Amino acid sequence: MARLESLRPVQRPRLYEQVAGQITEWITANGVRSGDRLPPERELATQLGVSRATISQALVALEVVGAVVVRHGDGAIVTDLAGTPRIVDAIRAHAKRLPEIIDARDALESKIAALAAERRTEAHLAEIDAALDAMEADIDAGGRGVEGDELFHAAVTAAAASELLSKMMREIGELVLETRIESLGQPGRPRESLAAHRRIADAIRAADPAAAAAAMHAHVMRVSDVAILHDGA
Repeated sequence: MARLESLRPVQRPRLYEQVAGQITEWITANGVRSGDRLPPERELATQLGVSRATISQALVALEVVGAVVVRHGDGAIVTDLAGTPRIVDAIRAHAKRLPEIIDARDALESKIAALAAERRTEAHLAEIDAALDAMEADIDAGGRGVEGDELFHAAVTAAAASELLSKMMREIGELVLETRIESLGQPGRPRESLAAHRRIADAIRAADPAAAAAAMHAHVMRVSDVAILHDGA
């Protein structure tokens, strides 16, 4: 009898993966081009017979793999049609590597936060505060605060004054952006993330390396708890 060791368990598609696949099929079938806007979430939910929460998850997944970009006030804009044929594979590949990305972020950014608390200048603190203000303003306007989030982490990295650590962060920049988009795409997460940033900033301002590292670690671990890894509803 043939041996079965080489067989692998069949993966059951998550609901948001199925929805993402159907959206990309619709994009291809209807000749949608880069720069075109997708229908509103409510309309997509009605047409596909799923909740808006599932549509939101699917759009975040598509954004993470670079197929669309979600802009406040504009909705989801198609950006890269080349990746659409195997979109579910791309989404699963991202989910598979996410734990490794989080490990790298934790190791680098916790150390960076500690060094920032030791080495920050008044100019660095001003940059950190400006990033927090930018993120808060975007969230207040209905956005997700993605750019402000990026500015904040860049300002903390600059305050650490380590060219090698800065280079390492640049090396994983695109992967970190994936986790940023994914985390901030969840309901309520932008303000939660902003509050976490303020705790990190307070520890840096207080010149407390241990507290800064602990606050950053808690923040990065929270980023790893992303709904996109779970079944949609």
